[in-house]
Amino acid sequence: MTAIDRGIDRAGVVAVIGTGTMGQGIAQVALAAGHPVRLYDAAPGRASQTADAISARLGRLVAKERLTAADRDAALGRLVPVADLADLAEAELVVEAILEELGAKQELFTALESVVSDGCLLATNTSSLSVTAVAGVLRRPGRLLGLHFFNPAPLMPLVEVVRGAATDEAAADRAHATVAAWGKTPVRCADTPGFIVNRIARPFYAEAFRAYEERAADPATLDAVLRESGGFRMGPFELTDLIGQDVNEAVTRSVWEALFHDPKFTPSLAQRQLVAAGRLGRKTGHGWFDHSEGAGRPAPHTAEPCEPPAKVALHGDLGPAQGLVGLIEEAGIPVTREPVGGHLALPDGTRLSLTDGTTATGDPFAASVRFDLALDYRTATRIALAPSPAATEESLRSAIGLFQALGKAVSVVQDVPGMVVARTVAMLVDFAEDAVARGVASPEDVDTAMLTGVNYPRGPLAWGHALGARWVRDTLRNLHQACPTGRYAPSQALIRRAAADERLL
Repeated sequence: MTAIDRGIDRAGVVAVIGTGTMGQGIAQVALAAGHPVRLYDAAPGRASQTADAISARLGRLVAKERLTAADRDAALGRLVPVADLADLAEAELVVEAILEELGAKQELFTALESVVSDGCLLATNTSSLSVTAVAGVLRRPGRLLGLHFFNPAPLMPLVEVVRGAATDEAAADRAHATVAAWGKTPVRCADTPGFIVNRIARPFYAEAFRAYEERAADPATLDAVLRESGGFRMGPFELTDLIGQDVNEAVTRSVWEALFHDPKFTPSLAQRQLVAAGRLGRKTGHGWFDHSEGAGRPAPHTAEPCEPPAKVALHGDLGPAQGLVGLIEEAGIPVTREPVGGHLALPDGTRLSLTDGTTATGDPFAASVRFDLALDYRTATRIALAPSPAATEESLRSAIGLFQALGKAVSVVQDVPGMVVARTVAMLVDFAEDAVARGVASPEDVDTAMLTGVNYPRGPLAWGHALGARWVRDTLRNLHQACPTGRYAPSQALIRRAAADERLL
């Protein structure tokens, strides 16, 4: 292993420019790894204030017994605020975390080139700008790359190591090794809009917001379905209220614009209206939800207790929902079997089937009720149902009772294509397949990024494998037929994956 492969030596100076939340966090991470750290900010006195803030943070860790007093004192002894860029001359790595303006970043790195040594790595923490464009004005663009940390940097494990078009492979390798030595989880990615996480995660927000715009359900119910059925840690409405509607909408808009208004990345009008109204989430006291003092969180729509059916008939198999059959039998409800189909039949003939991107209303055979996808039907605590107009109230109550007998809360939503979880997961899988095919990142790094960067319950590629590429492709094709704008058209990568799976049968 060469010195470059090993990354920056622990004695090497790390400079952090920009002392906002991200700059402070990155500086703390470098300190914790044992590096001497230099802090710089263009605002007079800001670097010293930030050093004091980091000292207070470390003090709180000592009080919580997560850090010894000796280690805190040693770290603070390595932290030096500086007032001039020239004071960064000894740095072996400079990480920039200033405002998201291309011109400002280019001006800063141009100035740095005349200060630091030729062997110094230059890194931008940008989340929305092109790393290639930032480096484009430099004399030696090969040493500049992206190191995209996630907030809060000391706690979040993921760092996207972004290689611009001109970034030297050796520089990217050295940065990757350095971040790994810091105890972080680095993933490599190409310089494309949104990198890995902010590119692939867009459907998690966009599909829920679109379902809301279609009046499928209210935000509290949509959040609950994605949490309790999809397995996501937070729903998109509560999560964007936490992030800030302006921040989340700006990322979505930036990726959409950078990809030449690709319909797959179209922003949400409902979210845009929130931003225009100044309802930015927790920081303003109101977003999708009211966060003012004393305000209660609205409860998700949950059906009242209903009687389960005396029996059900299984026609064919349920595909990704086949595990439901064993749960029904365990609940003491007899299941008869018929060889053809892909649904359950209630005693009155109503068809109960997993959503596939079509609607229950469009079922040509009988009264129908669709149920949504779940990460794991055994552990899921909530299921969404969508009845067709032909389904009677008695039939719907029987379907509700069936899932309640399995220990699930039930939310009845409007009959929209793909319901909630299924359309979201199908799009996430498609975005991940497309990103890999376009060279954004390796399959392993894609799943790692989504697991560690946004805490998904399963990597989207692994999820797609579990569901089957054919099911994902067909679900998206049905969604595309219902909404032929291009938003849901399956990518060529997914089509190839599904065709390969079919050849193996």
